[in-house]
Amino acid sequence: MSRRLRVALLAGGRSSEHDISLASARSVLEALDPERYDVVNVAIGRDGQWQLEAGARPLTDGSEDSTGPAETLPVPASPGTLAALGAVDVVLPILHGPFGEDGTVQGLLELADVAYVGAGVAASALAMDKDLFKKVMRDSGIPVAAHHAIRLGDPVENPFGYPVFVKPARLGSSVGISKVHDESELGPAVALARRHDEKVLVEEFVRGVEVECGVLGNRVPPPIASLPGTIDTLGHEWYDYESKYDDDGMRLVIPPDLPQRTIDLVQQRSIDAFVASECEGLARVDFFVRESDGEVVVNELNTMPGFTATSVYAKLFAASGIAYAELVDRLIELALERRERRASLEY
Repeated sequence: MSRRLRVALLAGGRSSEHDISLASARSVLEALDPERYDVVNVAIGRDGQWQLEAGARPLTDGSEDSTGPAETLPVPASPGTLAALGAVDVVLPILHGPFGEDGTVQGLLELADVAYVGAGVAASALAMDKDLFKKVMRDSGIPVAAHHAIRLGDPVENPFGYPVFVKPARLGSSVGISKVHDESELGPAVALARRHDEKVLVEEFVRGVEVECGVLGNRVPPPIASLPGTIDTLGHEWYDYESKYDDDGMRLVIPPDLPQRTIDLVQQRSIDAFVASECEGLARVDFFVRESDGEVVVNELNTMPGFTATSVYAKLFAASGIAYAELVDRLIELALERRERRASLEY
């Protein structure tokens, strides 16, 4: 029997998406075949402490409400952590939001010189910053919703009509986002967003259907797009946190009830956005299909989308013929392929 791959599974983190990350990582852990993989769990607490868990135990974060006992060693990220990560074959950083999906952990893994799943440093940082991401998309000829960035010291203003969306520039899962209906709501919405980020976006409201599409691959061979799915928010005014994570908060319709040419365009623009932002591994690209003219407008790209077996990304690829366990295996293969490819570069 060949040697099992030694895999480190990173989960938790300091962001507001901590619990979502733990749930995603538990699903990945269940999907990893113990005949093929030797797993080391690394749970990152809300305080930034790293807990190295011996053996394939249920992922916890050391808090009282974590499920299941685990022998853990709380340590800060340090040269010792780098050495531990450098001893594995591949890392799965199943982390969402700041301090995990934004290039910070990816930089750590580059320093450790270890293969890891997902986008690299620059692509992760770019996709996390919705202001910069939209600018790159526009420069690449990919339609995005109009937006206005409000930085520290800038006046709070809305150059568009109402309604608009106000959101932190660098966060996910609809945390800190408001739908603003008139000028009286603008200031409080910006104040809410600034609880999470110093840069705030005001985005035009695009009336239409919300569509999501998964992407899988590196650059060669070209990445593939999943079947898209439309989001039915089941009575919610918009696709907010509750709609995303409450039971029966939304319904995913695959394939979407859209013209085939629109479905094809969603898939192509998913790949275009993935390539333009220099992503590798995986991403989920979110769109609006505009009601007025049928234009396919990119909303954002997530380099580490929610990754439970019942998440949108997993469902999209399951409907496309790639089951969850196979998806995890492919992501590990892509991580190893990228590291081998880049090993020949001279720095």
